[in-house]
Amino acid sequence: MVMNKRNIFIGLSIITTIIFIYALFYGKLFPFSPIAAGFEKHELKNTIIYVQNGSNYNDYIEIDKYTESVESFHRLKFRSKPEIFIFSDKKSYLRRNVTRARFYAYPNGRLVVAPWAVDESEKGIISLEIYIKHELSHVLLYQNMSFVAAYYYPQWLMEGIAVYSTNQMGTSWYPDKIKTYEIIKNGNFFPPYLYKTNKEDSIKLNTENRIAFMYSEFGCIVDFLIEKYGKDKFCEYMKGLFHNYDHDNLFKNIYNTDFESFLNDFKENTNQKNYFVQRKIK
Repeated sequence: MVMNKRNIFIGLSIITTIIFIYALFYGKLFPFSPIAAGFEKHELKNTIIYVQNGSNYNDYIEIDKYTESVESFHRLKFRSKPEIFIFSDKKSYLRRNVTRARFYAYPNGRLVVAPWAVDESEKGIISLEIYIKHELSHVLLYQNMSFVAAYYYPQWLMEGIAVYSTNQMGTSWYPDKIKTYEIIKNGNFFPPYLYKTNKEDSIKLNTENRIAFMYSEFGCIVDFLIEKYGKDKFCEYMKGLFHNYDHDNLFKNIYNTDFESFLNDFKENTNQKNYFVQRKIK
């Protein structure tokens, strides 16, 4: 009986190990694998780019330039070279990642690019540069905070910074600043602190592309913060959340107003008719 239990334990351990190894190389744990099976590695000055066998993408030098502008806006440095994985096979991408999105940045600093994203960029539907810089913004922040901070960091702010810093508003299906303010003025506003919570779907929005509007709204909030209080204070706020997980308290200490009052001020700003004229002139 003892021998049977031991054999069962050994058998289960072997099966578990095999499943783990498979998941690490070919399954959902691939983004954390030390071996990039099926990818060709290109180590450049600022980045390490892995291209899956079968992909014709070879514009590595151009991607390698993107890190400089990302660092410049955030006033931060990458602590290690970002690792970018460009997939050529849709099934492989979906099998080896936890996301179905075109691009995705993991907290460990790796960034994955779906094969259909490369196809869309070649057709002029999206800008590969904007999207990769967007994800590099996430990677840069992740590299400068702990895993605990990454858990608590406001997801709306993470997206707002990426959208604003890459000038993503007004490209592809993302409404520009003027259009975003018009949508808000017409009674649509998503409370940013509900993003990625179980209450997200309870907010009704009358807009063509819900998530694109939300991202542009977050970008506008970042824009308004910088416009009203300056870039120095914004960087203090952005970096302060690396160590202080009490967002509302940190916000009040830096901006001398509570976050809810600021959001009311932001929404009130959409009702100022001159705002749209000023934005069009700039």
